[in-house]
Amino acid sequence: MPDTFQLEIVTPDKMVVRDAADEMQLPGKKGYLGILPGHAPLITELSVGEIIYSANGYTHHLAVAWGFAEVLPDKVTVLAETCERAEDIDIRRAREAKQRAEERLKSGNPEVDFNRAASALQRAQTRLEVAERKG
Repeated sequence: MPDTFQLEIVTPDKMVVRDAADEMQLPGKKGYLGILPGHAPLITELSVGEIIYSANGYTHHLAVAWGFAEVLPDKVTVLAETCERAEDIDIRRAREAKQRAEERLKSGNPEVDFNRAASALQRAQTRLEVAERKG
């Protein structure tokens, strides 16, 4: 059995990752999935969360929001609405987005789309957590 699989992570704007990975974790709609070479085929919807993968002795962290992943024994393809590497995250912008979302949720304004504000908060929190890992 091979000890790596081909990993491709794509957004509508660009190819974010093309690498040979040893393992990965990704945020499925109902929880995180761990992927190793030779994994059984599956397709899953993605949630907001962190993708972690190992390649060549290094661990990589990415913030992802929504999309799909196709897992095959020798390849994982992630089609994400948004995906950012830890080192590419603008921390100031993420903090501002988090603050705006929190203010909307606390406002009590009936015109605020609660689900959209909660999703924006979750995305901003994830981006901040991932950015902290770039060390």
